[in-house]
Amino acid sequence: MKKFITFVLFSFFVSGYAQASEGLISVESAHSAKETADKFASIVEKKGLTLFARIDHQKNAAGVDLTIRSTEVIIFGNPKVGTPIMQCSQLAAIDLPQKVLIWTDADNKVWLTYNDPEYMKQRHDLKGCDKVLMKVSNVLSGLTQAAAK
Repeated sequence: MKKFITFVLFSFFVSGYAQASEGLISVESAHSAKETADKFASIVEKKGLTLFARIDHQKNAAGVDLTIRSTEVIIFGNPKVGTPIMQCSQLAAIDLPQKVLIWTDADNKVWLTYNDPEYMKQRHDLKGCDKVLMKVSNVLSGLTQAAAK
């Protein structure tokens, strides 16, 4: 547990542009929302993870004559990692597979946001899953940092 917290705090200070809020971790991107989403999806596939879906909420809103800033959710994962989490608590399946939101805020900053695995641990009272949750945390951090640069 201490290692996880230390890693999370360390990654916030090293990156200089990550923030955590209510179970979410956000990393600012140096690219446009489209470039960030495409880069993230490409990295996911190169790492051998399964890319399940890309949901473009901005495009969907436009289809019903509404507008929102860039907002895309990428759903991805690896059953070898997700299944052990569900073995700890089947209810964790509601948060799996993993999701990353790429969005543009009111100041035109682009962000990658994902669920903090520590929040998922608390939410589902996951016991005996610290090792796999640390792995998930490291992967999510690495993927988002790589896509943001």
